[in-house]
Amino acid sequence: MARDPVLTFTDRGIYCPAGDFFIDPWRPVDRALITHGHSDHARWGHQRYLATHQALPVIRHRLGQIEAQGIGYGESLRIGGVTVHFHPAGHIPGSAQIAVERDGEVWVVSGDYKVEPDGLAEAFAPVPCHTFISESTFGLPVFRWRPQVEVMGDITRWWAANAAAGKTSILGAYSLGKAQRLLAGVGEVGPILTHGAVEEVNEILRNQGYSLPDTTRAGQGVDAKSHPGALVIAPPSALGSAWARKFGPAEEAFASGWMAVRGIRRRRALGTGFVVSDHADFPGLLTAIRATACERVFVTHGYTTAFRRFLAEQGYNAGIVATEYGQEAEEPAEPVDT
Repeated sequence: MARDPVLTFTDRGIYCPAGDFFIDPWRPVDRALITHGHSDHARWGHQRYLATHQALPVIRHRLGQIEAQGIGYGESLRIGGVTVHFHPAGHIPGSAQIAVERDGEVWVVSGDYKVEPDGLAEAFAPVPCHTFISESTFGLPVFRWRPQVEVMGDITRWWAANAAAGKTSILGAYSLGKAQRLLAGVGEVGPILTHGAVEEVNEILRNQGYSLPDTTRAGQGVDAKSHPGALVIAPPSALGSAWARKFGPAEEAFASGWMAVRGIRRRRALGTGFVVSDHADFPGLLTAIRATACERVFVTHGYTTAFRRFLAEQGYNAGIVATEYGQEAEEPAEPVDT
């Protein structure tokens, strides 16, 4: 007799009937288990939240007053008829894969993840399971990332060349995760200024004990004249804006996995794009899936059709789950502080 699945897929999100909770739901629910703080996964309106201790400060900053409980990596929590535990996803600080176990059967929801350590986020840890629900943002063979240290070297050299030419370097990056990863990884060339949206997250993470270099919030009196040769980290929406033009002679660049696609870089009218992603590339996705030793894979947001087909050709029992994740992956539209 077939057993009911541990997790089901509903129009509100991924649901656990035996525990009566959802994972990263996109409609308001009573109890939500959250993988990380990006707004397509952590949404406002739920009655109760559960996330890692490391993720909660940013989630509270973004969602305001919420009823939330923290949990440690590897800690077990019994909810109804299942046990849940959170494990590092390597995506951004505090991000987690959520494992749900019922009578020895384990399903894991990955959220977003990457397998290469970045020196800031808790390193990805594969979780043995029977069913793995994987993102597929970059689920095509063309997406293969160079080692982080090489790309950070490129960014540092670009910054140094701009500074030598008397220009400010403005680097667009998502304000939660990517911006801090860049700050932690680039070399020391000169002062680092930040957009307000980036600096707010910096302060939260510093207060949690994450190690970031000194930065100065760009604002009145803090510009290219006061900080010549600076690197400015700002959300992508700030590139080309009046806010960016106040830095005078400047070079702009964007750090994203999508910079691997020449057409996207051209549409953004960017002379320079650095391929840096907080998501696994194609080999990384396969490495993560193999490491779980799972019997079945469901793929969500991204190149789902092509990636599912590839997995099936490799012998996996693979399916597609329609979700509402991914709208904020890598290239969000954020308001610009003026």
